[in-house]
Amino acid sequence: MLERATATGSLVIRKLGETRAGELAFHRFLAAPSVTHAEMLRTLGNRTLAAATGRRIVVAQDTTEINFSGRQANRRGLGAAGDGVSAGFFIHPIVAIDSETEAVLGVLDAHIWTRAEKTGPEPRRDRAFEDKESIRWLRGAERAAELLTQAASVVVVGDRENDIYGCFARRPAGIDLIVRAAQDRALAEDASLFSCSEAWPELTRMQVKVAPRRVGDPGRIATVTLRAGPVAVKRPRNGFDKADPKTVSLTLVEAREIDPPANEDPLLWRLLTTIAVKDADGACEIVRLYRLRWRIEDIFRALKSDGMRLEETRMHEATRLFKLAAIGLAAACRTIQLVDARDGGPRPATDVIEPALLPAVEAIGPGLEGKTRRQKNPHPLHSLAWLAWITARLGGWNCYYKPPGLKTMRAGWARLETMVVGFTVGVQIQIQSIVRLP
Repeated sequence: MLERATATGSLVIRKLGETRAGELAFHRFLAAPSVTHAEMLRTLGNRTLAAATGRRIVVAQDTTEINFSGRQANRRGLGAAGDGVSAGFFIHPIVAIDSETEAVLGVLDAHIWTRAEKTGPEPRRDRAFEDKESIRWLRGAERAAELLTQAASVVVVGDRENDIYGCFARRPAGIDLIVRAAQDRALAEDASLFSCSEAWPELTRMQVKVAPRRVGDPGRIATVTLRAGPVAVKRPRNGFDKADPKTVSLTLVEAREIDPPANEDPLLWRLLTTIAVKDADGACEIVRLYRLRWRIEDIFRALKSDGMRLEETRMHEATRLFKLAAIGLAAACRTIQLVDARDGGPRPATDVIEPALLPAVEAIGPGLEGKTRRQKNPHPLHSLAWLAWITARLGGWNCYYKPPGLKTMRAGWARLETMVVGFTVGVQIQIQSIVRLP
């Protein structure tokens, strides 16, 4: 079932089931108390761990919300979404990315929750770190350290919401952090974080791809100056744990855009990291690794607006919605992986498909090839690129014009899945017939 989340809109479950009987079976699966979303996520995590072994891994973590504004009638077990009014829930995945190829390897784990009703007037800053929703950032880093023991190295990357003193102070052993600073923190040398870099020399300049900020925005390339140096960040005056050290030694890398386009805010990233930066190459590497955080935004897009569109599902029960979210993460990651592999690469097809299903795909592939060279599958047998080519063809790609994207891969996977099931059933019937021969 984890591999079947390819439908969109309010007809998600109906399309997943394909038939009325299949739809009912899918509902029974989501309703079964013996299957939890945590168990489903562990299954996903195990596959990702196998792909991450021996690699240098960037772990991106971030939070997205599923908001049922205008569709909240009869929702059960859900608290308020981010607007504080509409019913909804939150998903905070940790995603493994190969730092060298920049390919998404898969979901390691995810925290999926809904907000409980407020129980008292206790101010947020008076609550212990463990009792705040923001503890998810530390728990994500701890989970990455716990799981990725066989990786060559691990760097956990977070955006401004991850700028929490406790996350730096309690960093798990064996991992490094890169976090975009949100607060102008006090430093041990009686300076402020945001002003300390003004006297530092420019190390180098580099170009950075800026992600689209709105629908229809193609994004742009920004030229930034880089400065870097060590900082000793003071423990905050409020909301800290007495067990946290009074200072934490970090490195600040500042990337500041020069000559931004008219009517565009200049890019300014202040990146706090536990990695020592000694020269321009080191500063460039920190910026590059931080930029990989946007891969999790790709997954959210495949999960929501350009994918399953969970906000439009008619499912009401929170526990079922959480399972559907786990299925959606699996489908979104797989779609991203197929798009990544469309131009080739060393990854095996078994990163996204079970080895036992490869013979079925191998039998389907030749029928999709045409007469011209461009209509032949150019990739090595059983490679992920080979599988992506077959999936794209099934999704309607004609081997010409623009490369296949998310929607094409998602549609192609739905067809491939159905064909693989049919092929497998046919083979089983043939085997049974042979066995029954006198």
